Amino acid sequence: MAREPRLSYLLADCEQPNEMYDTVLLPTDGSESAETVVEHARDVAVRRGADVHVLYVVDDRAFLTMDDDRVPEVTDQLQAEGERATSEVAAAFEREDLDVTTELRQGDPADEILAAAADRDADLVVMGSHGADPTRNLLGSVSQEVVTRSSVPVLTVNVADQ
Repeated sequence: MAREPRLSYLLADCEQPNEMYDTVLLPTDGSESAETVVEHARDVAVRRGADVHVLYVVDDRAFLTMDDDRVPEVTDQLQAEGERATSEVAAAFEREDLDVTTELRQGDPADEILAAAADRDADLVVMGSHGADPTRNLLGSVSQEVVTRSSVPVLTVNVADQ
């Protein structure tokens, strides 16, 4: 029997925590577990009539140890994966007749998520967390950094067991 994902409502320090959510930022990594995160973001967006911005970040930190001649090929592959992932996620919101945009960025995932939230004036970030061991870390490293540094609320969905 599939276990229901546990939802963690972790809010960053917010200037106006009672403000309605007009724009939801949804970072995705394209994994199957991201579907659970999409469901939660869709619920918020439908209830609030919010616009949704789907983001995929090509994590270029891995390129530091890669042979220079392989970087363009790997970048192209990751960008193609990002296009596929954002298109699939966007389709779920378009079926709900919600306004949705997609974007690919390259860089450090936490930095790019925070920059996209600022650029899009997002009111809420909805993202997955892979942090399964509470004795080590409550959240995955990217989600933890986003929660810690974000000026808007961050809804994390535990996807560690999926």
